[in-house]
Amino acid sequence: MQPKKSSVIFIAFVVSLGGFLFGFDAGIISGVMSYAGPEFNLNDLQSGWVVSSPSFAAMIAMIVSGRLSDIVGRKKILIIVAFLYAVSALFSAYANSYEMLYIARMVGGLAFGAALILAPTYIAEISTAENRGKLVSIQQLNIVLGFFAAFLSNYYLNELNTSGHSFLTNENVWRWMLGVELIPAILYFVFMFFVPKSPRWLYTKGRVQEAKEVLYKIHGKQLADIEIESIEKNSNEHKNDAKASFKELLKPSLRFILIVGLVLGVLQQITGINAVYFYATSIFKQTGIGTDKSFEFGVFLSLTTVFFTIIAIFLIDRMGRRPLLLIGISGIAISLLLCSYGFGQATYELSSSEIANFKNIETSKLEPFANKIYENDIDFKNDMKLALGNQVFAKYEGDILEVATNINATLVLIGILGFIACFAFSLGPVMWVMLSELFPNKYRGLAIGVIGFVNSFVSWVVQQVFPWELSNLGSATSFLIFGIIAAIGFFILIKILPETKGKSLEELEAILVK
Repeated sequence: MQPKKSSVIFIAFVVSLGGFLFGFDAGIISGVMSYAGPEFNLNDLQSGWVVSSPSFAAMIAMIVSGRLSDIVGRKKILIIVAFLYAVSALFSAYANSYEMLYIARMVGGLAFGAALILAPTYIAEISTAENRGKLVSIQQLNIVLGFFAAFLSNYYLNELNTSGHSFLTNENVWRWMLGVELIPAILYFVFMFFVPKSPRWLYTKGRVQEAKEVLYKIHGKQLADIEIESIEKNSNEHKNDAKASFKELLKPSLRFILIVGLVLGVLQQITGINAVYFYATSIFKQTGIGTDKSFEFGVFLSLTTVFFTIIAIFLIDRMGRRPLLLIGISGIAISLLLCSYGFGQATYELSSSEIANFKNIETSKLEPFANKIYENDIDFKNDMKLALGNQVFAKYEGDILEVATNINATLVLIGILGFIACFAFSLGPVMWVMLSELFPNKYRGLAIGVIGFVNSFVSWVVQQVFPWELSNLGSATSFLIFGIIAAIGFFILIKILPETKGKSLEELEAILVK
């Protein structure tokens, strides 16, 4: 039986649609908060919680989904994931309170937490050594395609809203932004019924003939026989092993790969990628380009991500994991420090004539601050909040900063796009590829779940704290912190990072597990 060439790629693409929905949700919220934040009059902590609550829920899903999928199968859990995405989209769109909004988003968090763990695990288990890096990277491609679709959707809906010629208003446009996610969620749910069960999972359950049939169907006889030989050899060597436990992950033989996995899991998030993605519109507003341009640059940002992720897919099995990660993390550090420098040079000033031109704002409240030059964004924004109140300032922040900000916006935008580009061909896809490769079959689901939990916890902390950082530390200091962390990460990776390309999962186990 000869497989269709595209069958494995189709399966990998369908399974990683959960990544698309994660990216879509992450991209959508950056635009949603421009409207939902002022409507519910959210403070910095509440805004942070609405954005970060899915990552908090994802931590729970990540710690249990790997083990659960070891019991009932990867496919069944991913079907449930698709259903939860649909529920989250529907209830988020109809949220009538701050509490309902974050609870609905937490349901989505359970979905993407499980999806981010199980998709790379499943794809690694149906792949061969030669194409595993490329196929697992499809997960990251789907994530960034989700970002692009979300920013494009946000831009289009925002344009319709501001044109004044549609049914959209400031009060309902964010509901449509959230509700659009229902469409890809339903498609994901339907397509998941057309993918096979993981052959390596079937082997662990003693369903050998069924596993062989799956391998023959997706790889053809020649490649399938090679995979079967490798799997059976590994199974025979470990047939008397007890089930994996959390305690076993700490044993000396796994210590090295666990440290590598944890470093990658922490580094991917602590450099601030989700702060930039989830708060992209808000960050672009800080450069003074205005609200409408902020939505427009969000599209450009997501397009950059897609382009460089595709580059990673082409290079990961040629160049290798280690070079991509080292080049990427060094570029991330330089880009973040460039952002910090750009924001650090900015000044802020409102003239009397500029204040008089504001619409829908009580300009008399701003007159006491006319012609006052501010050397940093913290003092300027604090005075604006004092004059207008948090809710009014949040609603018109983009308009005010557009007029008041004197900054080299090009420098900052180059820094942000450089950060996104470097992340997209390194830490973004390569981390998940390496996690799917580092751990033996017996420990893979459990280990990726634990590292995914840590990854999601760091992501949640960054998202939760970032609005507070912008308000209390300022943009320059916030990006400086991320840049220094990335530089430290570069030197750690130089010392500990192994190369995993071109070897079967069983060969890697023999090399890395001592």
